[in-house]
Amino acid sequence: MDDRQLHDRPPPPPAPSIDALLPQDVAQKADALGATKARLAAPKLVTLAVLAGAFIALGAVFATVVSSGTDGLPWGVGRLLAGLVFSLGLILVLVGGAELFTGNNLMVMAWASRHISGLELLRAWALVYLGNMIGGLGTAALVFLSGHHTAAGGAVGATALSIAAAKMALGPVEAFFLGILCNVLVCLAVWLCLGARTTADRILAIIFPVAAFVAAGFEHSVANMYFIPVALLIKWFAADGFWAAAQLAPVQFAGLTIAGFLHNLVPVTLGNMVGGGGLVGAVYWFVYLRERR
Repeated sequence: MDDRQLHDRPPPPPAPSIDALLPQDVAQKADALGATKARLAAPKLVTLAVLAGAFIALGAVFATVVSSGTDGLPWGVGRLLAGLVFSLGLILVLVGGAELFTGNNLMVMAWASRHISGLELLRAWALVYLGNMIGGLGTAALVFLSGHHTAAGGAVGATALSIAAAKMALGPVEAFFLGILCNVLVCLAVWLCLGARTTADRILAIIFPVAAFVAAGFEHSVANMYFIPVALLIKWFAADGFWAAAQLAPVQFAGLTIAGFLHNLVPVTLGNMVGGGGLVGAVYWFVYLRERR
């Protein structure tokens, strides 16, 4: 075998290791995984997206409970606690296996590498967004029907209403930029998970970025598919006993409307796409994969 033949042979595969993947290896993994996900059959992709919407909603339920009755704590401490428990949602998505729209914004790497077409990218995003919406709305309905909003003398329901009202009060520009900041952190959590070797690694990689975006008050479109609908259900259908126990009245939440929901969701979604796809996916593609294309 001459020198030319030796040089033409591909390099040997890396030796098995328990070490975390290096960033350039994470980039290749994200590229390949994005191409694989984009080509999943529609029923499977939507089903996995429904699960992700429900998982994020469960994290939101946990955060709502922990945020109830914390008025005596310093503001930042209460926000931190809510963020720590909200990370349950992304842990379930990434460890349990599901398809989340915000995390899937990293598919831009596979598109930029020309491993999937623009049509395949948009198809995957649309199906996952639809599934996430179904999962969020369905979980909101289940939580409301369970009477969960009456817990702690109505404090849990009051917290849910307060969270949604604060989101509705955001202007579109503010919501857009809060969405950008949120999905930078979410996609960085996904990025770190791709480099992890064990389940414990993944969980630790998720907790701090997610806790940071919740504590800072950034906006996550899929989380809002639960937070706002559950508050709307409370406003529309909660019994008089709840309002009396919580010392509130529906008129105090006149801004909670379907139109207000869309007013929040559209700019937050666009911001999430810019933050995750542009400021994380596109940047890492430029650094590690542009020359390989």
